[in-house]
Amino acid sequence: MPPSETSTSPAPEASSAPATRATSTSNTPEPIPSSSSASTGTDAAKARMDRWKALQSRAKKSSATNLKEVYAERRRQAVDPSTTSKLQRKKAEAEFKLAKVETAEQGEDFERKRAWDWTVEESERWDRRMEKKKRHVEDVAFQDYTQTARKMYKKQMRELKPDLDGYGAEKAKLMKDGTVVETEDGELVVVDRDGTFYADADSLGFVDNRPKKEAVDRLVSDLKKAEDARMSRKRGGEDEDVTYINDKNKAFNQKLARAYGKYTKEIRDSFERGTMI
Repeated sequence: MPPSETSTSPAPEASSAPATRATSTSNTPEPIPSSSSASTGTDAAKARMDRWKALQSRAKKSSATNLKEVYAERRRQAVDPSTTSKLQRKKAEAEFKLAKVETAEQGEDFERKRAWDWTVEESERWDRRMEKKKRHVEDVAFQDYTQTARKMYKKQMRELKPDLDGYGAEKAKLMKDGTVVETEDGELVVVDRDGTFYADADSLGFVDNRPKKEAVDRLVSDLKKAEDARMSRKRGGEDEDVTYINDKNKAFNQKLARAYGKYTKEIRDSFERGTMI
């Protein structure tokens, strides 16, 4: 039997292809890293690290500052401003009395010694101011409605800011165009012709007078403020019976109701039904 072609054909050279590939790979040059690019990468990483550390330091500092502010705010909220002002006032009075006693022990005149640093006008002005402040502190309790209305009027007068420049300009114009009249006391009064500025019983010029927008807005703001104050006093007690004459008496009645309301409920209900004997 003749031999097959497969048996007589020479074996393929298996080592030729790998040798060719090895030769081709060995001839390819490898890239050499540049020293400039390496240094640039190191500088960028260092800059990012420095920036990160700076941000961490800023965040830590901000957190500490915020914590300190929170504690300070809590301390401010825990202190009552009225109590602080009261303590400061008592401290000032105590220092004044102490200085007066020490001066008397030294055999000197306290008022004369105190006046060395002030002029007569400044000293009298300060005494009037302290006396007025003392009366204001003592005049906070409710006495009657006339006194309350007087206090409200004085407060509105203190907050009133008249337009003196506009008043002066209108008065100067009136001095030029008006008529000067001498009163019985010898005082010279300027009277305008139409009665718009110095009005009397026969003047009708005020009808055509148009106030400024700022004055109207101020009037509206004052009326709204007064209405809000009235509503704040009425809020929460519209449906309950009025058994008090002021806010202090209302608080006292509420304390009595909390303490003895459960014991007097039957008596009050009998009074309301009209069956109480």
